[in-house]
Amino acid sequence: MTWIKICGMTSAEAVSAALEARVDAIGFVFARSPRQVTPEVAARLALPARGRAICVAVTRHPAQQSIDEIVRIFRPDLLQTDADDLRALHLPRELQLLPVLRGWNGEDDQLPPRVLFEGQASGTGVPCDWNAAGTAARRTQLVLAGGLNAANVGQALAEVRPYGVDVSSGVETSPGQKNPAEIMRFVTAVRSGQRAVAPRS
Repeated sequence: MTWIKICGMTSAEAVSAALEARVDAIGFVFARSPRQVTPEVAARLALPARGRAICVAVTRHPAQQSIDEIVRIFRPDLLQTDADDLRALHLPRELQLLPVLRGWNGEDDQLPPRVLFEGQASGTGVPCDWNAAGTAARRTQLVLAGGLNAANVGQALAEVRPYGVDVSSGVETSPGQKNPAEIMRFVTAVRSGQRAVAPRS
């Protein structure tokens, strides 16, 4: 089964729609973005999801003080941030990590066990390099992000064959405003697409 994350939660309605669609994870953005929320807001919105979906803290180049506040108030299950950020951060041992790669040249033999493969800018609706993502997906559990929507995720699954997919702007009516119907359409498209893709040998 393809792992599914809906990112950029800003409303109780969006969280409810994601849970109804039975996604695996929901993301709360703490980096500068139209989807940015405070740890207090994220903690409140995440309450119905605890034990039902992985609650992800999404950051980019965060200060240690910011991370400490997010961990203390929001209590994420998983931290998503650029791979280079992790070298400088002090994190709880029990916190799961999802390093973000913004491109890959195929030369690094030490890919993390699981990565999120993204374009240079998050939440813009611009697809990443699917060819590079497909190469990396043969060597690690790759979560594909960037420009996905219900119309193209089936093709993405066929070409990249990722472990999972992550969508934000592709299920919105405007930046930061999730559309419950589009969330369901996206999840339905993922599940239809995964049935058409042969498993990797």
